[in-house]
Amino acid sequence: MIFRITSRKLSHIAKFVPKSQPVTNQDIEELAEFIKKSQNLLVLTGAGISTESGIPDYRSEEVGLYARSNRRPVDYQQFKKYTHIRQRFWARNHVGWKNFSSTQPNISHKILSKWEKEKKMNWLITQNVDSLHTKAGSVNVTELHGCSFRVICMVCHWSISRKELSQSIELLNPNWSAETEEIAPDGDVLISDDLVKKFNPPCCKSCGGELKPDVVFFGDNVKKPIVDNCMKKLAESDAFLVLGSSLEVYSGYRFLKRASEYGKPIGIVNIGKTRGDHLAQIKIDAQCGTILQAVDNML
Repeated sequence: MIFRITSRKLSHIAKFVPKSQPVTNQDIEELAEFIKKSQNLLVLTGAGISTESGIPDYRSEEVGLYARSNRRPVDYQQFKKYTHIRQRFWARNHVGWKNFSSTQPNISHKILSKWEKEKKMNWLITQNVDSLHTKAGSVNVTELHGCSFRVICMVCHWSISRKELSQSIELLNPNWSAETEEIAPDGDVLISDDLVKKFNPPCCKSCGGELKPDVVFFGDNVKKPIVDNCMKKLAESDAFLVLGSSLEVYSGYRFLKRASEYGKPIGIVNIGKTRGDHLAQIKIDAQCGTILQAVDNML
């Protein structure tokens, strides 16, 4: 039997949401029962929860960044080592920041915030750096890979908000401009090499050191205290739910693996296969916004 939302359609179905099968009543009932049984639910979210806000993910078939282009995220070691890599990163990030930072929470973010307030969910770990959970009002959140809305100095650890940094970049580049409607999972966009060469990247106002977003770049590691805190939240939980993640990145997969070792019930909602399907008691191939809205109506 196929379930269709009749009370209210999702307000925005973005072009970056991969194709999926319609949600069934059985899917909804199973997930609702999974959540009802939990008294201390831990949720892990990935890029698939933000595609409905218009931010693409990396790995989805046809619509993910890897499927549409040969582009790859900046590598941490190269960012640290090469001046021209940092110049290119900040030039492109500056152009893409307006679109990336203006994205808004979708129904999934809002429902998870609601569940936190209603004590249906104890803690949330997100692999995303887009701050959409915070925008939606969630408080009990660990940003596993950091947040693009913060910038830090790699030398003295001085910090500044990304919004404030934009103002500094404008002052450094008064006659420099570029426009794009593009958006990427990390805010990156493509601009010409000529534009990049004319761009003056920002530096630390405290020590003059090199700046980077307060995020975990590819090739870098999540800080141990953050991992330890997430493991503590997992140990305290009685069920583990994954939403919108393929779990291909080990930084997130490790928690599902540990949950399985603890014998905790595991649920996964994701369009397409995930690395952890074989460990889950419930796996639902569905768009997060559709099923979470339906489940919320049953709780």
